Amino acid sequence: MDGILAVWKPEGWTSHDVVAKVRRVLRMKRIGHTGTLDPMVTGVLPLCLGRATRVVEYVQERPKAYEAVLKLGIATDTEDMTGEVIETKAVEELTLGQVEAALQQFIGSIDQVPPMYSAVKVNGKRLYELAREGKTIERKSRQVTIHELKLMHAKLDSPQPEITFRAVCSKGTYIRTLCVDIGKALGVPAAMAKLTRTMSGGITADACLTLDDIERLSESGELQEHVMAPDDALSYMNKAEAEDALAKQALQGRKIPLHKLRLAKGEWKQDELLRLYDQSESFIGIYQSDVEAALLVPVKVFS
Repeated sequence: MDGILAVWKPEGWTSHDVVAKVRRVLRMKRIGHTGTLDPMVTGVLPLCLGRATRVVEYVQERPKAYEAVLKLGIATDTEDMTGEVIETKAVEELTLGQVEAALQQFIGSIDQVPPMYSAVKVNGKRLYELAREGKTIERKSRQVTIHELKLMHAKLDSPQPEITFRAVCSKGTYIRTLCVDIGKALGVPAAMAKLTRTMSGGITADACLTLDDIERLSESGELQEHVMAPDDALSYMNKAEAEDALAKQALQGRKIPLHKLRLAKGEWKQDELLRLYDQSESFIGIYQSDVEAALLVPVKVFS
């Protein structure tokens, strides 16, 4: 079985737990996920099966979407409600306009400092390992992109108000840290109370199966109908077509002259990644255009 299986990760499971479960159900080892989710987080977790594991890195690069609940007036050492409370403060006279204005500050490219409770490695050790030892070290900030940040709901009439927002963001964005930073912009402590990933790799919630669904469909022999082709998750890449004789050369990992190919849209761009197909629309692989040499160069070939 080769392709992409969209799983709805349940609360309390790690991403590794989900992969292990699906490996047992499908009786196959070659399965990889496309972005770690914390145990408390639910939502879209695409799994790449078989040869489709070769596209994991390209699926991971796509924007992700989340729905988050942010609690104001409380801070924890993990930046979410699973940690120990380190600060509380009653929030008074907070308006919807102030919340909207605070959210607007974070749209675009921003700098984030990874939380101590994260899998980022520093000097060969993961930050969460150091945090569990009671250590806090200086972390370098890194740039991420918030494409969209929209207020969905606000409950402001309590000492610890809650706001719910939708975020579309780049790979590597910590929504927990975003929640804390929004709180700072409002002048109050904050922590993430709930998080759901609603899109990953262009795959949305309505395409996902639960673990129970996967087990049931596997037993009935119907699971293959729900597995996406590897190139379905690469639809954001431009597309080129090769005549059958050239397609055979491409499958052998050979470079193909650009003038002998048909580009689906636009013009050839230097170093652009593309999907290559034969005349019968069979996916050949991922290729990169070298406009200066007038060649299409193989990156990942799928026989």
